[in-house]
Amino acid sequence: MNEAPTRHTFVVAPEEAGARLDRYLAERPALVEAQVSRTRVKALAEQGRVMVDGAAAASVSAKVVAGAQIAIDIPAAAPAAPKGENIPLSVVYEDESLIVIDKPAGLVVHPAAGHEAGTLVNALIAHCGESLSGIGGVKRPGIVHRLDKDTSGLLVVAKTDRAHRGLADLFADHGRTMPFSREYLALVWGAPDRRSGTVEAALGRHPTQREKMAVLHNERGKAAVTHWRLLESFGADKAGKPLASLIACELETGRTHQIRVHMAHIGCPLIGDPVYATGFKTKEKLLPQKARDAVEALGRQALHAARLGFPHPVSRAEMDFESPAPADFEKLRKALTAL
Repeated sequence: MNEAPTRHTFVVAPEEAGARLDRYLAERPALVEAQVSRTRVKALAEQGRVMVDGAAAASVSAKVVAGAQIAIDIPAAAPAAPKGENIPLSVVYEDESLIVIDKPAGLVVHPAAGHEAGTLVNALIAHCGESLSGIGGVKRPGIVHRLDKDTSGLLVVAKTDRAHRGLADLFADHGRTMPFSREYLALVWGAPDRRSGTVEAALGRHPTQREKMAVLHNERGKAAVTHWRLLESFGADKAGKPLASLIACELETGRTHQIRVHMAHIGCPLIGDPVYATGFKTKEKLLPQKARDAVEALGRQALHAARLGFPHPVSRAEMDFESPAPADFEKLRKALTAL
């Protein structure tokens, strides 16, 4: 049997008159505690669960008047649609608000067509259990950023609606007003011609190959900025140029495939990338057998989310996490170092 909704009732004080209904409700201490956002108020109003003087609210943008009695029914959070699955997780940090995971390569973050089960979300639902609160009215983990299936490394996930809103604001801010850092390690073909730089190139869907992203020189692209540093270069081709290099990439924005596309854009695609490095098979043939074996064993793009730093969305404490490169990535790096 479904739990009965919890009703909260408020009387508008004279000094509160004139506020938007959604803002008025979202700022009530009881609803702040229950993590009811303005978006959630709107959704509940559309379900007929917000009443003003006994009548269903016509619009959450309406102004409240002094003395009005406002009631809102908050249903119990529904179970998550994806099922929890007992999938091992490498938990770097966890509290009542969020969880930081060191994701292995091969694990899909969110259920989608072709990956309805066996995802990080399924694992988190099982791991977190009752500690998940209703994000948008559903007991589910709040995904604010993703890593590609074959990218390993650090990922932060919200467990509560309040943390979800805070993390979403943080990622949308791109480090402009709040401290925020995301650094990745990438093994790439070739090497840039200087020690550091910035790629500022808008990204969007490839105009003809819809499974790919591409640099777009028109209004359809979304702004994307990647700062990079050359950490190490390996070997040399017949022209004396490095065969490969280790790059640290810090994201200012977080677009789909951003590092993969930006590194390919400057002529240094990720080793093992099946989408953006297809024209670099001849480079692989220049490697000694041990290094070729390491590329084959990797079987994915050589990309690892190595560092994640941000202010806690609730306590505001500075959080900083590091993840060492996984064994397959490190095996390839060592094989390249021997060139």
